[in-house]
Amino acid sequence: MSRDYEIIHREIVHDGFFRVSRLTLRHALFGGGQSQALVRERLERGNAVGVLPYDPWLDRVVLVEQFRPGAIDSGFGPWLLEPVAGIVEPGEQPEEVAHRETREEADCALGELVSMAHYLVSPGGSSQTVKLYCAQIDSRDLRLEGHGHPDEGEDIRLHVVPADQAIAMLDSGAVSAVMSIVALQWLALNRDALRDRWQAAPRAPYNGPASGP
Repeated sequence: MSRDYEIIHREIVHDGFFRVSRLTLRHALFGGGQSQALVRERLERGNAVGVLPYDPWLDRVVLVEQFRPGAIDSGFGPWLLEPVAGIVEPGEQPEEVAHRETREEADCALGELVSMAHYLVSPGGSSQTVKLYCAQIDSRDLRLEGHGHPDEGEDIRLHVVPADQAIAMLDSGAVSAVMSIVALQWLALNRDALRDRWQAAPRAPYNGPASGP
């Protein structure tokens, strides 16, 4: 079957904290021929990078907790536990975003990065993708509160959690954001191999906040 589509018209209808575009398009149908012209709005959030910091020596993960307005009416509550995450700025590589955001949100330096997943967040209405990593860290002596940029409305708390407890959150419902679910499911499947790989190396020479004195 044909996989063709045509964008007839594209316009920006809102440009604030989020950008929204309106597309007029048509696409090939499974049974043959073309659809009628369809009008669809699309959220242009920008592509993101997520990082699940994992300490293989102490078998602990770091999750960040912050207020998320999109979850206000969800029934889950607006304070969510998630991996570190941020938007890819023009000219940045995903690995650069991983290091930058982990310093900003957790004041923590990263060792090796391992790719976990690359996925579309909500393709029915958003163009955003997430590149998700697991990252080797030393979780000793991490500062738990006072992270993020207050001038950007960020107020972030760290949770340093035993890996078994974090994975159990999948069944308890303590995590509800899709990035958290994907990251912890991946860790549940790959933790043993990851520990064997990372514990064989000396502990990273980092033993405190990434920002230093």
